[in-house]
Amino acid sequence: MNPDQTAGTQKTCFHCGETITTPAIRNAEKYFCCNGCRQVYLLLNESNLYSYYDLNPTPGKTNPGQAEKAGFAYLDDPAVIDRLTLHNEGTLATVIFKIPSIHCSSCVYVLEKLYKLDPGIRSSDVDFLRKELSFEYDTSRTQLRKIVTLLASIGYEPQIDLTNSKNTIHQTSRQDLYIKLGIAGFAFGNIMLLSLPEYLAIRDKVDPLLQTLFRVLSLLLALPVLLVSARGYFKGALTGLRQGLINIDFPVSLGILSLFGRSVYEIISGSGSGYLDSFVALVFLLLLGKLFQDKSYATLSFERDYRSYFPVSVIKKTAAGEVNISLSKLKTGDRILIRNGEIIPADAILIRSNTQIDYSFVTGESAPVEKSAGDLLYAGGRQVGGAIEVDVVKPVSQSYLTQLWNKDLYRKHQKSPLLSLTDRISRNFTAGLVLIAIAAAGYWASQDLPRAVNAFTAVLIVACPCALALSAPFTLGTAMRVFGNNHFYLKNMNVVEALDKIDTVIFDKTGTLTYSGKSAVKFRPIAGQMELTRTEKKRIRSLVRHSGHPLSQSLYRWLGEGQLLKVTNYREVPGQGIEGFVADHQLKLGSAGFTGVSQKAGPGSSVWFSQDGICRGYFRLDNEYRPGLGKTLARLSRNYALALLSGDNDRERESLLQYFPAGELHFNQSPFEKLSFIRQRQKSGAKVLMVGDGLNDAGSLKQSNVGVSVSEDKNAFSPACDGILSAGEFSKLPDFLLLAKDAGRIIRLSFLISFLYNGIGIGFAVTGNLSPLISAVLMPVSSISVVAFSTLATRYAGRRRGLPI
Repeated sequence: MNPDQTAGTQKTCFHCGETITTPAIRNAEKYFCCNGCRQVYLLLNESNLYSYYDLNPTPGKTNPGQAEKAGFAYLDDPAVIDRLTLHNEGTLATVIFKIPSIHCSSCVYVLEKLYKLDPGIRSSDVDFLRKELSFEYDTSRTQLRKIVTLLASIGYEPQIDLTNSKNTIHQTSRQDLYIKLGIAGFAFGNIMLLSLPEYLAIRDKVDPLLQTLFRVLSLLLALPVLLVSARGYFKGALTGLRQGLINIDFPVSLGILSLFGRSVYEIISGSGSGYLDSFVALVFLLLLGKLFQDKSYATLSFERDYRSYFPVSVIKKTAAGEVNISLSKLKTGDRILIRNGEIIPADAILIRSNTQIDYSFVTGESAPVEKSAGDLLYAGGRQVGGAIEVDVVKPVSQSYLTQLWNKDLYRKHQKSPLLSLTDRISRNFTAGLVLIAIAAAGYWASQDLPRAVNAFTAVLIVACPCALALSAPFTLGTAMRVFGNNHFYLKNMNVVEALDKIDTVIFDKTGTLTYSGKSAVKFRPIAGQMELTRTEKKRIRSLVRHSGHPLSQSLYRWLGEGQLLKVTNYREVPGQGIEGFVADHQLKLGSAGFTGVSQKAGPGSSVWFSQDGICRGYFRLDNEYRPGLGKTLARLSRNYALALLSGDNDRERESLLQYFPAGELHFNQSPFEKLSFIRQRQKSGAKVLMVGDGLNDAGSLKQSNVGVSVSEDKNAFSPACDGILSAGEFSKLPDFLLLAKDAGRIIRLSFLISFLYNGIGIGFAVTGNLSPLISAVLMPVSSISVVAFSTLATRYAGRRRGLPI
C-alpha cells in the first residue's frame, strides 16, 4: 500500500465529510476519500486560506448521488454540449456556468486553479458578483461531463438550465434574506405584545410568574433571530477576522451581541426585562435596510444590454440588396456580410468560400484558423482576408461579447484613485469605530451602566462605511447608463474615471472628423492613361467591397451597383492599402508608396490605383466634415490640448488649421508613427484620449489612456478600444467629457456627505442618548441617502449637459 494511504474503515473525508469506504488518502493527520478532495485542501492550505474550513467544516459535501457520473450522463450528448458551449474551435471549448455556492475568496481561488485538478482545463475565471465561472478546456484531454462532475464533487455544482438557450438562471439569492426577515419580523411583533406591561408601565399589576413567563417566552422567540436572522453578520465578521480584517459586520455583530447578552443577564438575574424588543427590532430593521439596498441596487443595475446600446451595425443580405441593420434586429437565419477585420457578432455558418478566422479575441491565440464552406463560425472571431457571407444560427448574446471585451488581454491596468481611496477609508473606518465605541462605553460604565451599553451599541450601529463604498460604483454606473442612452458605450466603470483625468485629445481624420462614405469622388488618370473602363470599375468595386476602411466604402458607394466578381489572394495592409486578384488581374488600391508611385496627388484624400503593376491614376475624395465640427473642437480646445494624426497627405492642412489653431497636425502617419506619438505624449505626463477608426487605429486606441472608436453604419468594433461612439453623437463628445468630470466631483461630494453624517451620528451616539433602535434605522438610511444623492445628482448632471437618461 502507498505510504500516503491507509485503511478507510470508519474514517470521514476532511474535505467533503463523506464516509471513506476505500483506502483513504492521508495528508499529515487528515484523511481524504479521493485525490480531488486532497488537492483542493492543498490548494487552500498553500495560499493561507485554511479558514475556509472554519466557515464550512465539509465544504465539498454533496447531495447523495450528486457527483455520480450517471447524474450528468446527459452532458455526453453532443446537442447538449453544443447548447452549453459558447465557443468550440478545434480542441478548445469555452463554457460559462452559474455556481450559486461561490461565497468567498477561497471559492474564487479554488475555481481559478481548476487546471490543477484537471489538466484538460486550460484556464478558468470567476465573476464573483454574478457567481459565474467561465473556463476553457481541451476537448481532447477532458470532457464537459467530467468537469461538471469534478465541480459537484468539490462542492460547486453548476446550475444548468437547458430550457433557455442563453443558459440564464433565475436569481434565488434573495429567498434566504426573506426567510431571515420573516423570522425577525415574527419575533419582533410577538415580543412587543409580550412587552406591553413594560410599555404601559403596569408591570406592578402583573403577576410575577406571568412576568417571568413573558420574559422567558421573549427569550425563546429571540433565539432564532440570533441564530438564524443575524447569522450572516456573525459569519461575515468571523470571515474578516480570520483573514486579518475588521469589516463592517464586526461592529454590527458586537452591537447585536451586546444587546442580547445584556438582556439574557437581566432576565436570568431577575434585575430587569432586558432589551429583547430592541434586539429583534434592530436585526429586523438591519435586514429590512439590506433588502431595500438590494432592491435599489437591482433597479439601478449597471449591466448593459449589448444589443440595446452597442452602436454597431452589420450588413444584411436581402432580396433588395445589402442593407445596414443594428445588432438588435439581427435574427437567426439572417445572411450577413463580414468584411476583412470585422468581428463575427453571432454564431454563424460560413457560406461558399473558404477563409481564415482570428479567434484571439476569444482565446488569446493569434494564429488564424482555416475554415471551409459549411463550417460553424463562433461569435467573437475576426475575419481575416476577403469579405465572407454567413448565415446566423444563434441570436446575438446580450453579454458574451461584452465579457470578451473585458478580458484581461484588452484591459488597461490603470489604478483607480477613487476606488483605491474608498478601499483605504473603508478598511480604517471600522477599526476606528470600534475604538470609539469602547472608549464611550468605558467613559459611561462607572456612571450609568445601561447608558454605557446604549452608547457602545449605538456607536457600533449608527456609523457605516457602506455609503463610502457605494458612492463610487453608483455614480460611475449611472454615468455609464447616461452615456449608453446617448449612444456612447463604455467598456466598464473605470473608463468613466479615466475620462475625468484626460488632458489631451487626439483625432484620426478619415471616418472620424469626416463622414464615412459621403465624400465627393473623382478619378484622375496620370499622364498617358485613359479614364476607367466599365470593366475596371467593376473590378475595383469587387475589391473594395472586402474592406471596411472609410475610403474603401466611399469608393464602393461611388462605383454604383453591378455584378461582383470573385476576388482571390485578398490582402489588406493597415495604413497602406488593399490588393487582390480580380478576373486574373492584380489590383492595388492605397497610398502612393503602396502602389509604387512616387508623385503626389492633388488636394483632398487620395487613393492610388494600379493594375498589373501599371499605375492608372488616383481617386480624389473631397471629404465632407461633420456638421458642427468647428464648434465641437472649439469647445474641446478650452480644456484640452488637441492634435490630429492622419494617414492621408497634407493637402487639407490649410482647411484643418481653422479647427486646430495650435497647429498640431501630423499627416502621412503610419499606424506605428501614431502609436509612437501617443507614447511620447504619455511619457511627458499627458493623459491621452484617442478618437479614431476602430479597425485601422487599434494600436493607438489600445495605447492611449482612453481609446474611443467612432462607428457609422458599419461593424467597426475593435476590442482594443474602451468605448464606441455612434457617429451621429460626435458633437456631444465635449458633453461626455464634462459629465465624466461631474461624476468625479459627485463622488467626492458623496464622500463629504458620508463623513458629515457619520460624524454627527457618532457625536450623538457617544452621549448615550441615541437608542440602538434609532441607530438601526439611521444606518441603512445613510447608505440609501448617499446612493440616492449619487444617482440623482449624476442624472441631473447628465440633463444639464444635454444628455438625458
